[in-house]
Amino acid sequence: MPRVRRLLLYCALILPCLFLAAVLYRNTRLRVSSASRPVVMPDENPAANLNLNLNPAVPTFAAAVYETADFPGEDIISVAGNNWGLSFPKEGEAPVGNATREELSKYDAYYIGDSNQKVIYLTFDCGYENGNTEKILDALKKHHAPGAFFVVGSMVKSAPEIVRRMADEGHIVGNHTMTHPDMSAIAALEDFEDELSGVEDLYREATGRELDHYYRPPRGIYSPENLKQARALGYQTILWSLAYVDWYQDNQPTKEQAFDKLLPRVHDGAIVLLHSTSSTNADILDELLTKWEEMGYHFASLNELPKA
Repeated sequence: MPRVRRLLLYCALILPCLFLAAVLYRNTRLRVSSASRPVVMPDENPAANLNLNLNPAVPTFAAAVYETADFPGEDIISVAGNNWGLSFPKEGEAPVGNATREELSKYDAYYIGDSNQKVIYLTFDCGYENGNTEKILDALKKHHAPGAFFVVGSMVKSAPEIVRRMADEGHIVGNHTMTHPDMSAIAALEDFEDELSGVEDLYREATGRELDHYYRPPRGIYSPENLKQARALGYQTILWSLAYVDWYQDNQPTKEQAFDKLLPRVHDGAIVLLHSTSSTNADILDELLTKWEEMGYHFASLNELPKA
């Protein structure tokens, strides 16, 4: 009987230890496995399945939908493809997109400009107004830098005076759609056109002018059919070659964090995407433009993009 008690006591002591060891081993493997996978950030969006000749060097991931800041409270949705994606193999050089410049040019689409000049094209996505856009406009005016503002219908409705200022000061005002949907899910040209024409009508009403025919797909989600539809409606599609995580209103990056992303990765012909809702962008833009100028860059309008 004592032998049985000793055996039971031994089992009671050793089994929890074995269980704990198994749990620790499993967690260690999970951490190693996770560390071996690239972390997908929204300024390094996942490679897309565009049915184009994609660059095999850029891996494909599922990732969070881009640009949820355009509508506060909008859910973050994971998707497997149709996202614009970039890889930065070397600082100071142009990134590799998941579609090439040549492939996109067939659809009058761009993600980078003249890579033979030290030129930057400044673009801003404007989903709504929260008090930062005018400070951004002030910095652009100080530096005589042209910008392109991609507006959602709600921006034109709620802040027509700021949209008028954009136009009055010579900036491009482009189309970011009426309701900010997943445009790759829209098959019919008529439905696609409705999303663009709604912004055109609001802009005409607010400014008495015609909207510039530059289009940016919401959240960077698109398909070859979307590119064809935009071209058929007289639009050029503008993606980007440099951006960073600037849209979380309750978790804005510091100035140092912004500079750490935007300064080393800038490159000749960069099409920069910033959100006008970012207080950090509003606070640092004057200094950021100065630093880029000190690096030898100048700023150009999307109207100066090299033709394919």
